[in-house]
Formats: sequence, C-alpha cells, structure tokens
Amino acid sequence: MQPHNTGLSSLREPSLSAIEAKHIQAVNEHITQKIAASGGWLSFEGFMEIALYAPGLGYYSAGAHKLGAGGDFNTAPELSPLFGGCVARQCAEVLSVLGGGSILEIGAGSGRLAGDILTRLESLGALPERYLILEVSADLRARQHQYLSQRLPHLAPRLQWLDTPLADSFEGVIVANEVLDALPVVRFRWHRAGVLELGVRMGECGAVGGAVGGEPFVWVARPAAPRVVEACGVLRAAACGADGGDWSEGYESEYCPRLSAWTREVTASLRRGAVFWFDYGLPRAQYYFGQRYAGTLICHFRQRAHADPFRYPGLQDITAWVDFTALAEAAPAEFEVAGFTTQAYFLAATHIDEEMRMLAGDDAAVFARLANQARQLMLPGEMGESFKAMAWTRGLAGRVDAPSGAALLGFKLQDLRHTL
Repeated sequence: MQPHNTGLSSLREPSLSAIEAKHIQAVNEHITQKIAASGGWLSFEGFMEIALYAPGLGYYSAGAHKLGAGGDFNTAPELSPLFGGCVARQCAEVLSVLGGGSILEIGAGSGRLAGDILTRLESLGALPERYLILEVSADLRARQHQYLSQRLPHLAPRLQWLDTPLADSFEGVIVANEVLDALPVVRFRWHRAGVLELGVRMGECGAVGGAVGGEPFVWVARPAAPRVVEACGVLRAAACGADGGDWSEGYESEYCPRLSAWTREVTASLRRGAVFWFDYGLPRAQYYFGQRYAGTLICHFRQRAHADPFRYPGLQDITAWVDFTALAEAAPAEFEVAGFTTQAYFLAATHIDEEMRMLAGDDAAVFARLANQARQLMLPGEMGESFKAMAWTRGLAGRVDAPSGAALLGFKLQDLRHTL
C-alpha cells in the first residue's frame, strides 16, 4: 500500500464488471441503512469499519483480488522475498535469545511473507515451534492456506490460523506488516472557533441508485464530541511545539482512537519476546505538521491511489498513515519500545545485501532483478523513508546487547526513538 502512487482522478476511470457494480450497490445499501439508523449522519470511523470489514461486503471480507500483480496495491513482501528474508533474520535473533518459541503474524495478506519467513528460517536452522496467523478475513485465510500448503507442505503441522487474538500466552515474536494503516480512523476539521468531526450522509443520487461516478455519499461536518476535541488539542500541541507552525483555518486530518486498545489486545498473549510493526507513517509532530493540511487518508484500487473513500466502497482499500508516537504510547507498561527506524535502515541492518547474494547465487540476471527490488524497498522516493519499523520487547532487557541502545539487529544502524 504505497502512499506515493499517482491519483486515480487524473487517469481513465476503470471499467467495472456487472458483479463489481452489484457489489458496490449492496455495500451502498448497507451503509445507507446504517446512516438512517444513526439519524442521517454516520461517523467516518463507522463508514470505514463497514467499507473494510462488514461480513461478506467489506473490502477485507469479500473476495476481491487485493495484493500484488493484478490486485489493488503492493506490499513489501509482494515486491520481493528480500523483505521476508530480512524479517526472518530479525526473528531468528529473538528466537535464539529465547531458546526457541513461536511466531504470530497479524494479518498475513497473501501468505507470501509467512512463506518467505519460514523458508529463510528453515535455511538458518531456526524454525519456530509454531507459526500462528491471526486473520479476520475468511477469504484471505483461505488464500493463505492454499498458498502455504503448496509452497511449504512439509511445514503444515507448524501452521495454525486464528479468528481471534491468541488466548494462551507464548514466547516468541509477533509480526504485523501493513495492518495498522487499515484501522478505522476519525476525521476532523479544525477551526479557531471549534473542532468539527467529519462524517457521512447520503448524497443527492441516493445510495441505492448511485452508480459509480455519482454521489451516493458526501462529507458533512458537525461539532465534535469532547473526546475528539481533546485529541485534536494533543495533536495540535505536538505539531506546533515542533516548530511546524499553527494549523490553518479548516485544517483537516485524522487519528485512530482504536490503536491503543487493539494493539494491546493482539499482543497481550506475548509473555516474552518481541513485536515488530511495519507500516507507513510518521512521528506525531511530523504527521500533524501544519503544511500537511489535508491529512493522509488514501484509497487503493487496481494499483492506483486516490483520495475518495466513497468511490468504490467494498472494492477499494481505505487507509491512513500511522502515528508512530501513538503506537509507542500504546505499548503496555510491561513492554519496552526497543527500536524505531525507517524501513531502509531496518533492511540494511538485517543484511539485505547478504540476502541478495544468497538468493542470486552466481546468476547475474537474478542479482540485477533483486537489486532493483531492493531499490524499491529502500530508496527515499519509494518505500525506504515513508515506511517505518518499530519494535516492542518484553522480557528481553539485558539479553540482546545494551538495553539503552538500538539493541535488536534491525535497529543497530539508526535509532529514531528520540523523534517520538
């Protein structure tokens, strides 16, 4: 899900199949019912929840082709096995310190990252006791199972899928790649006279008859609830305090009120080990910089990015950048925020150069292809700077180098915790 893609509005409108158009209509009707039940106004957080996760209708619950070639967006694992190889090296370090353990991946996408991690760990002689996958999408879970069964049939006994967060405690590693950006967000508009929350109501054409290109839904603002006003005060203070200048009249952005509770829930079972978060985002002061006056909301449809969440509900991804300061604040007291760096530095520190040589062998053509993939993963204009990595650890202090430094392998070359 790369935030630097070109806008869809400048390109020819994609044609939709009859099935896709019917699906959009069904999603629109469902949202219309929710708007009516909410008195004619639905929070954007509620809209995003339905559009992405409504059973049988939401983007992650229906059967759309989401990832990789022919899908809506690329993730680092879809671009190259180099990413998974580097993540595997980081996992191997933690598992070695623990003397073994399991890996839990949250939201495994196509299953490619799991396959790359397991393949590399097997070659390192460092396979986990179990590889658990927490996946809320039945469609993606089926695809993951099929992909991994074909690629690594001999490791099937180690694989286990979860519908809900793991109840039993375990030691090991939790990995979450591009999951946080899809948590529903609250949209707000700041004025000196007060804060407004941006929500959704039905447009002129109505949701049932609204064809693509019409306006089944429109933005509408209303005075924000106290919790939103309070959150905006914190965000604005962080931006202004970092010399970002004050927000201009009508400044719009978003924040994720679910981040803390959700991350705590999915990591509560980790008794000892590390959690690695990978996503695009910024520290709070940079996220809410005054010149970023339209927020970071972005949608992905057929490898194109645009800013209209009402265009293809149920068929497109809707995301927002991650406030990594909020993610650091969400870490429970028993966890330590042990590292924060860019994706480029994480991959360099986990020896992406050695991964390239290992995968290419003596084949110059393969090496050239991998080098091009590495550039996409690491260059500032690609994924290298906008994507970040953060580590939480529990029970590892003093076990991996100095606990006051960038202790873990992936965070040895750059430590950005001071920016949080």
